[in-house]
Amino acid sequence: MVRRTGLAAVSAALLAMNRTLEVRDVLQTIVSSARELLDARYAALGVPDGAGGFAQFIVDGISDRQWKAIGPLPRQHGILAAMLHEATAVRLADVRQDPRFEGWPAAHPEMSDFLGMPIADGDEVLGAIFLATKRGTPEHRRTPGDGCAFTAEDEELLGILAQHAAIALTNARLYERSRELTIAEERARLAHELHDAVAQKLFSLRLTAQAATTLMDRDPTRARSELRQVTRLAAEATDELRAAVIELRPAALEEDGLVATLRAQIQVLDRAHPARVTLVAGEAKALPAAQEEALLRVAQEALHNALRHAAAAKVTVSLDQHPGGRAVLRVSDDGTGFDPEAVRSAGRHLGLVSMRDRAQAVGGALTVRSAPGAGTVIEMEVPGV
Repeated sequence: MVRRTGLAAVSAALLAMNRTLEVRDVLQTIVSSARELLDARYAALGVPDGAGGFAQFIVDGISDRQWKAIGPLPRQHGILAAMLHEATAVRLADVRQDPRFEGWPAAHPEMSDFLGMPIADGDEVLGAIFLATKRGTPEHRRTPGDGCAFTAEDEELLGILAQHAAIALTNARLYERSRELTIAEERARLAHELHDAVAQKLFSLRLTAQAATTLMDRDPTRARSELRQVTRLAAEATDELRAAVIELRPAALEEDGLVATLRAQIQVLDRAHPARVTLVAGEAKALPAAQEEALLRVAQEALHNALRHAAAAKVTVSLDQHPGGRAVLRVSDDGTGFDPEAVRSAGRHLGLVSMRDRAQAVGGALTVRSAPGAGTVIEMEVPGV
């Protein structure tokens, strides 16, 4: 592979850093980009855990076998500790000759030239990037005075990369925190739906059991009928409780995909409400994560409106993919419907504003068709990639 240099390499590194929002993926991209950009043999990035160690330590240029042989994650000591605590860059001709050097495990590769840079957000040090052993640098090109193969220009370039790494890492952390909040909200919403369903079943079971007790002496035949009803209601309540155990788990969009996640949630809603809730969807090609997230949230909002406000007897969710990757989500119900213009004029939103915002944020569009007494159709379309 030909190594990219100059502005093109910096641009490629920054684009790569902002292409993902998973923290570990962001860290790995930062390490790989820094190693390629500055032509180092080895690169690593450590994120402190606040207790003298590292919560994460990502390496590049070392095989999995070597990494396992090296042993446990390093502690914050020597040069690594100095960089994290003092938040200053370190550039050395031979890291082994520095008085702060405290050695490394037997399986650790030998390293000489060293360049380290803290990743900071204001006064908070988020981590540090370490590069070692500059490749292909003749002796006559080493920096005069300190003999380090990594130059002052390399240090400046790594500093720029570290600044953007701080932004990318902060964004990734915020994304993961928001996702955790979304998962908590989703669990609470599903718990509420299932609580309602189970409570209704148990209330009916109690009333039926009371009726059977009253009829036991004066009408044994009816009493037996009521007891059969008790058995049926008890079985349904058991099913609902089993659903609570199975379905009350964090949204599995990343692991299971959009269709499977929608199907699982719609099964819960179908059990929890008198309305018939169904999903019509075939095998769908995976979409970008942001698009799948937006489609899922719009579907949830539309389902909530249909089941809670529209008194619908039937709700159908469909997901279709068309040539070119274009995807269309449609949530239709036979409920009371409404006048979209009147709702807008009255300053009521029914979640429509947030749904439109979600669609627009991923380059899509939202269409609402409804009228009093005629049900509602909410359609969201997102472009292909």
